[in-house]
Amino acid sequence: MKKHLLIALITVFASSLSAQITPSPLKNEGIGPYSQLIIRGVTVINGTGAPAFGPVDIVIEKNRIVQIANVGNPGMPINEARRPKLKEGGKELNCNGMYMLPGLIDMHGHIGGKDQGTPAEYVFKLWMASGITTIRDPSAGNGLEWVLDHKKKSAANSITAPRIYAYTAFGQGSKNPIVNADQAKAWVNDNAVKGADGIKFFGASPEVMDAALRENKRLGLRSACHHAQIDVARWNVLNSARAGLTSMEHWYGLPEALFENKTIQDFPPNYNYNNEQNRFEEAGKLWAQAAAPFSPHWNKVMNELIALDFTLDPTFNIYEANRDLMRARRAEWHEDYTLPSLWKFYEPSRVSHGSYWHSWGTEQEVEWKKNYQLWMTFINEYKNRGGRVTAGSDNGFIYQLYGFGFIRELELLREAGFHPLEVIRSATLYAAQALGAEKDLGTIEVGKLADLCIVDGNPLQNLQVLYGTGTIELNTNNEVIRRGGVSYTIKDGIVYDAKKLLADVKEMVDAEKKKTGFVLKQPGVK
Repeated sequence: MKKHLLIALITVFASSLSAQITPSPLKNEGIGPYSQLIIRGVTVINGTGAPAFGPVDIVIEKNRIVQIANVGNPGMPINEARRPKLKEGGKELNCNGMYMLPGLIDMHGHIGGKDQGTPAEYVFKLWMASGITTIRDPSAGNGLEWVLDHKKKSAANSITAPRIYAYTAFGQGSKNPIVNADQAKAWVNDNAVKGADGIKFFGASPEVMDAALRENKRLGLRSACHHAQIDVARWNVLNSARAGLTSMEHWYGLPEALFENKTIQDFPPNYNYNNEQNRFEEAGKLWAQAAAPFSPHWNKVMNELIALDFTLDPTFNIYEANRDLMRARRAEWHEDYTLPSLWKFYEPSRVSHGSYWHSWGTEQEVEWKKNYQLWMTFINEYKNRGGRVTAGSDNGFIYQLYGFGFIRELELLREAGFHPLEVIRSATLYAAQALGAEKDLGTIEVGKLADLCIVDGNPLQNLQVLYGTGTIELNTNNEVIRRGGVSYTIKDGIVYDAKKLLADVKEMVDAEKKKTGFVLKQPGVK
């Protein structure tokens, strides 16, 4: 979603990128992995859709789960006879009363941007503090070599960072525009040789899209697409899915596939795609132009996508400001965790991408609220019929902060109609399946990698306990307290103090405020 990538999609060509952010330093955080690590007394939400169970002891050897031991019954003392024995050199982690989830997977995680002024360490620690142990970078906006370098360092755990799946923007690095099938296939093969995990498309001619997608599928790589309005009239989600696209981002291209009485979105005469106020204001009216929910055409499109094993990654959170700008703008974490440069990037601007608040108010928000109702209806029913829906954030834009915006995405899936267990499954197992990584990631099972998220609170009862700021409760003494915030994020058997990671981020923000004299003010306030 970076500005230079949007220019690239307009010209159907992604040029070589050089807007790299400050790289992540060698890590000073985390302890382990251990020859043996036993997590004691935890209640498990395993990611498969199964209900929570516990207390259990989880035994990890180096970076793999080797045992899940039932050690008693809720409300009763732990049965010590059932507990796995700690070996010499082993480590215990007391998590009595806490809840454990698989490490969360953000399927739309841009690693910051130069325009936002966000160092990689800042972005990575916000993700890890939120229990996110894997991200898919959809477009490799800091350059493929940069992303692959950080992917390698993350895999070696030499930096504090989630696992990284790198999807290059289609055409990135090409010296000339890709205008035919042969050029498309050549670029796809070169992209695979360079080590990318997949491709992020924005649109191109039907000939180019068809050739690129089929070649990418032949090579066994994955793909994603933001079907931009520039090309969606001639190539929508159904075209992509039939050609081999494995996932769609946001919802562009889906309402267009659902049109019954038109073939082109109802653009007003003065519409200009490069004017983002135009672009996003009219996008809020798009679902109302599609076939009605549960109508024959609506059902036909949905059923075909499910039959193609197609993944929907809606990223509800990134557009939430469109339906409630004040809520997104006044989110409580901005004061402590949003860098001054990022806050400036969010403010109304005709230059910064996603800062299209030129004239945004009641009328736009009402249209977007209606838009969400129709959009969520499709996503929820897609899940109900067996389709795969994942959780992605697209944060660093539109007042959504890395990590925090992902947890908000989970809440919005819940609003769409997902049971809390279905929400967790979308953020873990289904995401791992979409990445082709379910052998190692996505569930808490013996043999899988020890990527875990531990929180002092029940996310099935209240997903807000996963926010770094926790959730508000009133105790029996009539005192307001904060409950939750991820306690431990475990990746590859390495235990990270999630609250310390968040404190590190606050220190970065405080230092930058002191250096620049920045005081966070709402836009337009003197």
